[in-house]
Amino acid sequence: MTVRICVFTEPHRGADYDDQLRFVRLVEAGGFEGFFRADHYQAMGADPGLPGPTDAWLTLGALARETSRIRLGTLVTSATFRLPGPLAVMVAQVDRMSGGRVELGIGAGWYEREHASYGIPFPAVEERFDRLEEQLAVITGLWRTPVGESFSYRGDHYRLVDAPALPKPVQVPGPPIIVGGRGPKRTPALAARYADEFNMPFKSVAETAQAYQRVAEACDRTGRADAGRPPLVLSAGVVVAIGRTDAEAQRRAAPLHVKSALPPEDPVVGSPAQLVERLGEFAAIGASRLHLRLTDFTDLDHLELIASEVLPQLEDVKSGVPGACRKVPSSR
Repeated sequence: MTVRICVFTEPHRGADYDDQLRFVRLVEAGGFEGFFRADHYQAMGADPGLPGPTDAWLTLGALARETSRIRLGTLVTSATFRLPGPLAVMVAQVDRMSGGRVELGIGAGWYEREHASYGIPFPAVEERFDRLEEQLAVITGLWRTPVGESFSYRGDHYRLVDAPALPKPVQVPGPPIIVGGRGPKRTPALAARYADEFNMPFKSVAETAQAYQRVAEACDRTGRADAGRPPLVLSAGVVVAIGRTDAEAQRRAAPLHVKSALPPEDPVVGSPAQLVERLGEFAAIGASRLHLRLTDFTDLDHLELIASEVLPQLEDVKSGVPGACRKVPSSR
């Protein structure tokens, strides 16, 4: 399986809709598979990120009408931001607006500061994961309910009574769901049960391989393969700052050194050849999809450099493993 390349962006660092539209058009023209964006309402450092945040799903709905080929989605929507019923409606609508090109990355939420700033409740981590699990059950249940039937759900945090479960997304049984993160227990379990893709964000190849092993074992425990469900797509996030010269790469890497709330990452700083090498290392451990995080929406040359100097070299890079949730030796 040839490794697939998407672009991941963080508009909360400072990008309005026009910036994102200009960028996503170049992503599509450059031959990338998809455009994914963070779902945050506040910058994470001292820089306020002017002109301010843009709502992820409002933006993706608009971009859906301005593109024709690329996949569009979030990495990741926070389960604390929206109720699952309305979120299922939003994503289904954007999927219809795009002609079936949307993917939903969803997580428990982690950045407390933005919740306090905008009056969004931020419960303890255990409750956040409980809510995420119920949201996954509700969203997939609504999408999979046949037209003409209703959907009801009674959980500890969400209750739905005779929902018409409309609109239906174009993709059947629904847009692909991405679950990922560094958590060692609940994250792999939720990915095994509900997700189409597991994503390990911005860590080393070795740490990512360990995460893939954990999710494979979770798939084994849940009996995903035995139930006939397709294997999970394995993906990784890769922070990128490359250049034609070392000085150019270091200039692009400068924002990575600014203090923020983000956990430590493992960026690729250097030449196009170094990025190709790192992507090949991820492919060798089973990643079939890679999300390249680019920081500056105004640096279109960075995007063009990757499109012209990196993507053509990936045609012969193959994923070492088709996906997780096949039978694998257990390390327990």
